[in-house]
Amino acid sequence: MKIHDVIKGPLITEKLDQAREKFRQYSFIVDKKATKVDVARAVESLFKVTVEGVRTNIVRGKIKRVGKSIGQRPNYKKAVVTLKEGDKIELFEGGTA
Repeated sequence: MKIHDVIKGPLITEKLDQAREKFRQYSFIVDKKATKVDVARAVESLFKVTVEGVRTNIVRGKIKRVGKSIGQRPNYKKAVVTLKEGDKIELFEGGTA
């Protein structure tokens, strides 16, 4: 799998902000077919950091309703990457407005 196809984007929530500060963990939305090794290689090569561990899980889409019609949001795969002490990814370190 190509490195640029593995990571689709960052995942930013309040809970993940706390994990980033406490445990050096960064979250990404990744391709459903990507393995932990693929994710680790992609993060290391794109952001020039050292990865200690990767955890992945598939997040099931919520059932949503608009009027009489019912639909489902798409499923996606989430990866939580733990970095070596001292490393950080500048993409997440933006200032708050």
